[in-house]
Amino acid sequence: MNNIIHSYSSFLLVVTIGSILCILLFSPISSPNIIELPHPSPLPPNNRLHRLTKVGGELRQPEDVCVDKEGTIYAATRDGWIKKFNKEDDSWENWKKFETNGLLGITATRDGSIIACDVHKGLVKFDEDGVSVLTSQVNGTKIKFADDVIEASDGSLYFSVASTKYSLHNWHLDMLEAKPHGQLLKYDPSIDETSIVIDGLGFANGVALSANEDFLVVCETWKFRCLKYWLKGNEIGKIEVFVDNLPGGPDNINLAPDGSFWIAILELISPRYEFVHTSKTAKHILAIFPSLFARVTGLHKKAMVIHVTEDGKIIDRFDDPDGTSISFLTSAVEFDNHLYLGSLNSNFVGKLSLNIIQEA
Repeated sequence: MNNIIHSYSSFLLVVTIGSILCILLFSPISSPNIIELPHPSPLPPNNRLHRLTKVGGELRQPEDVCVDKEGTIYAATRDGWIKKFNKEDDSWENWKKFETNGLLGITATRDGSIIACDVHKGLVKFDEDGVSVLTSQVNGTKIKFADDVIEASDGSLYFSVASTKYSLHNWHLDMLEAKPHGQLLKYDPSIDETSIVIDGLGFANGVALSANEDFLVVCETWKFRCLKYWLKGNEIGKIEVFVDNLPGGPDNINLAPDGSFWIAILELISPRYEFVHTSKTAKHILAIFPSLFARVTGLHKKAMVIHVTEDGKIIDRFDDPDGTSISFLTSAVEFDNHLYLGSLNSNFVGKLSLNIIQEA
């Protein structure tokens, strides 16, 4: 019996030493931090997103949607297309293309162009004259992971950089490492200059301006919160929490016509695997073996949109709890009393009637 116990102890010692060496030698992340998980949401889950209709079927991972001043809807796709929606037959037509490995957040400008975040090139402008890169550096450093963008009334473009260390193909490493590599940047077209507004964000994602542009909101995905940055008034330059304790990681955020906001929510880790956020060893193992991360993430298993007031109070939520209609939902834009929903796991844009929801 003693020999068996000794052999088992020796085996555990070898496994432990091997695991430590594996982590030290092969882990792509360094000294990960523990993530504080949000408390349970006061709003119960539902299946409202099951009522959406699927617009199109020829899009490749349309991460974001925007609407221009003429009421034309655009979508940005993973293969570099800006697609334009044709209302007459509910189809998408090719408009402009940029050679890229991924377009993320987009916004329509007052001059009729579309600005998109390219994960390798920075900010890209699309208009009838063609395609051009507006900015790809800040303070002499290449912009690595531009994520979302919004235009202010003075023509300035505020945009997020999700991570200055990791890129789109290994974005999950930023979450596992849980160190603040994100930024909020500002591009001023009048002087062709890009500057840092906020540094040290936890995976900076969606950005949105308030209705009267007195503040800007930027989402921190793995901190489960959004920050408010004051642009006007006595609090100008001040940073404070806009909304926290979100029931998942906030992706894109968009201003609604009434001054409220829609936030797309990501389930970063499935509930049964939430220990991953609090175990440094588990973080290293998942960083070494990406296939394991794909098994514990909840991104492809559900979808959620949160509705918050102008002062950051959560007032409603919309769910697809099993991902049967849509999953990995990344943006929600309100237009003509419908929500248009982008996703990194679909070939369509979801369309949800708010009239139907309100009447139910």
